[in-house]
Amino acid sequence: MTVRETIIHPSAIVDPKAELGSGVKVGPFSVIGPDVKLGDDVIIDSHAVIMGKTSLGRETRVYPFASLGTDPQDLKFQGEESELLCGEGNTIREYVNLSIGTEGGGGRTVIGNNNLFMVNCHVAHDCIIGSNCIFANGMSLAGHIEVGDGVVVGGHVGVHQYVKIGTMAMLAGGSILVQDAPPFCTLHGNHASPMGLNLTGLRRAKKSKPLIRDIKSMYKLLYQSNLSLEKTIYNIEAEISDSNERGIFVNFLKTSNRGISR
Repeated sequence: MTVRETIIHPSAIVDPKAELGSGVKVGPFSVIGPDVKLGDDVIIDSHAVIMGKTSLGRETRVYPFASLGTDPQDLKFQGEESELLCGEGNTIREYVNLSIGTEGGGGRTVIGNNNLFMVNCHVAHDCIIGSNCIFANGMSLAGHIEVGDGVVVGGHVGVHQYVKIGTMAMLAGGSILVQDAPPFCTLHGNHASPMGLNLTGLRRAKKSKPLIRDIKSMYKLLYQSNLSLEKTIYNIEAEISDSNERGIFVNFLKTSNRGISR
């Protein structure tokens, strides 16, 4: 197995205790703290700051002036041990901030694989984010938010703490989300409300036509039947064919804590 050279610019400050994988590149004037772990082929551009107990998976790229693993913006934080765990292949653009967790939220912020964080995004403490998501410029997630796989969050969206965003949901730019966004749905506005399904995302994911029809039926039962949430869940399970997508949708409704955006 070939070990690729790790390249650290002379002006960068990398703590000797930091763990750097094979092929890592650290650009000018960047700072890497003692508890940081960088996987193979991670690229840290100039002027980035990676601190705290932070782990970045292989082939992640961090652009200039991003700050990762810094103290959360939570007044209850007292320096307790916590961490930021990022998976593989994430792209973290300029001025993005990803915070470590807090004791009150389980002590960790977790990010999956192959996500894109555009310029000036903020992810607060104790968020749990899936994989293959896109977060557009200026988007902000408050603390304790859960985001499923394949989610798209538009520019300058604000999301209230403890909100859940379901798999393959889409939030249109400028929206303010204060309640849970169901899987596969598109939401817009202040406060954000459903505008239909994320059909573009479903088709790009190569979901079959019968499956998309079933998802449309679940959407109609939730938003157009004027039923209670409990009755909606009952009807979905009774009328819609069993599938992974039905399971995702129903489980989301059953586990919603802040209520469903309507």
